[in-house]
Amino acid sequence: MRPGALRDLLIKLISTFFFIGYLPLIPGTFGSIAGVGIFYLLAGGSRSGYFLFVFCIMILGLLTSGKAEKLLNKKDPGCIVIDEVMGMLIALSFLPADPKIVVLAFLIFRILDMLKPFPAGKLQDLHGAIGVMGDDLVAGIYTNIVLQVILNFPRTV
Repeated sequence: MRPGALRDLLIKLISTFFFIGYLPLIPGTFGSIAGVGIFYLLAGGSRSGYFLFVFCIMILGLLTSGKAEKLLNKKDPGCIVIDEVMGMLIALSFLPADPKIVVLAFLIFRILDMLKPFPAGKLQDLHGAIGVMGDDLVAGIYTNIVLQVILNFPRTV
């Protein structure tokens, strides 16, 4: 085994979220679906445990995604999906595990991830891990804000 081969494998394993990013056609969507699955796995636990997990995913993404870009010799390659996992988990923060809300969060997140509203597009233009992770962080935050407004806006009927 060549020196650094294990390190490179771990970088790919983490940044592609256990190789989910290598699924064909729509790897970002598969990464977002993985985020939904993790949300449901953690939904019954403590809120602090949830946020610790999201924080760890964010740190792992920041530590590996820029290195994965270099290994793959491509700017923000589609197979890096840890950013979508993190963004989806942020989008679902403080929300109930109601399937209708989760599906709406998923759709809003994917749309915002594609549209890259300010400052997401600017962040994606940055090099390295911040460029990979930043736009999905913004899309996750914006999705959560939209859903919080929808769910908590006073209804006058």
